Amino acid sequence: MKTKLAMLGGQPAVPQEFRSVEWPVITEADQKAVFRALHSGKLVSNAAGEEEITALESEWANFVGVRYCTAVSSGTAALHLALSALGVGPGAEVIVPALSFNATALAALYQLAVPVFVDVKPDTFNIDPQQLEMALTPRTRAIIPVHLHGLPADMDDILTIANQQSIPVIEDAAQAHGAVYRERQVGSMGVINCFSLHPSKNLPACGEGGLITTQNSELYEQISSQRQFGERLEEGKPRSYIAHTIGWNYKLNPIQAAFVRSQFERFTEYQCARTANVERFLQRLAELPGIVVPHCPPDRSHAWHILRFRFDPLAFDLTDVSSSALRHAFHRALRAEGVPVSRYQVVPLPTHEAFQKHLRTIDLSATDVDNYLTNYHPKNFPHTMAIIADSLCLQIRHLNPFAGETLERYADGFEKVWQNLDIIIRYAHGMTKQ
Repeated sequence: MKTKLAMLGGQPAVPQEFRSVEWPVITEADQKAVFRALHSGKLVSNAAGEEEITALESEWANFVGVRYCTAVSSGTAALHLALSALGVGPGAEVIVPALSFNATALAALYQLAVPVFVDVKPDTFNIDPQQLEMALTPRTRAIIPVHLHGLPADMDDILTIANQQSIPVIEDAAQAHGAVYRERQVGSMGVINCFSLHPSKNLPACGEGGLITTQNSELYEQISSQRQFGERLEEGKPRSYIAHTIGWNYKLNPIQAAFVRSQFERFTEYQCARTANVERFLQRLAELPGIVVPHCPPDRSHAWHILRFRFDPLAFDLTDVSSSALRHAFHRALRAEGVPVSRYQVVPLPTHEAFQKHLRTIDLSATDVDNYLTNYHPKNFPHTMAIIADSLCLQIRHLNPFAGETLERYADGFEKVWQNLDIIIRYAHGMTKQ
């Protein structure tokens, strides 16, 4: 039975009490952890006797299954330090996916390197290994696959390609804490691996932070020095203030570390509950025609950081309606019903002004600049363009492990919109003609 759409004056499918979902979940234990750090008096990472950051680094290294972990000020700082430690410099090429958060490619700019963008796979949204292999040149100095939305990239294929050319791989696991690829934790497979800590992430901080993991002792020492102005800190010895290499102020503070450690105690419990909630939600949506829900291949697990839904005009026999018009129609209808879908990434990374301008700031020939700009054209990334045009995302609300009932109400909203597909299609037709 049809129910009047909220955008036409009907009652929204999602009641008001389900509109606001808390994340992160902050408990008394989290508050005590923060006060513990405050009361310690050790409020910077290099304070004598500081314990929170060292403990977080050890706990995360053990969880991921690596020898070393370095805590830093953000996920972006982590990526920058990774490239610097590997010696990536001016004019070097760094391969990144065309669909990602901008920090993945911005980190290359910090080193005056050139981001080389590669299209993604249409079903996983992760970098396409075949396209990656075609993008390699003698200038390639690093490959940064992103585990986008929490789904691990095709790491075996990527590592095989990289190892054949002796090119280091940096995992961008900013959205994939705890995800597993073929029995290996993300953050354990690259030469260096980077995580983000943020209130929007599956492992949240009460501000911003990042974690870098590696098995290589030399890289670990280099990264640890460069996060602290290029200095070498030795336990039990006074700080020398001597910079031995270029470095930055990329340190995490103990209060953030204490909060993250407290959250980490519940991380596995929350991830299990989140997965169960999300899978039930996606099962309901998968029954609706014309929507492609995110999936997880059987050889890996998904962190479910972001849920991206694609809408297929051909499933409705709409040959004369653009995918962006159909997406716009669903967007308006779902938001009116109280389902907080949104767009995440509205253009491919290579079209960002920063990357276009950057090529003219480093020592490249005019021919090289022209070639890179040609490669940055949107037509070279058809899957990325299609995903941006036809998809909407659900962010943050579903991270709460107690959001199961909320997701059920969201599913009600989707189903109500699908009961009124004739109206949605007419709306999309009107958008296409404009």
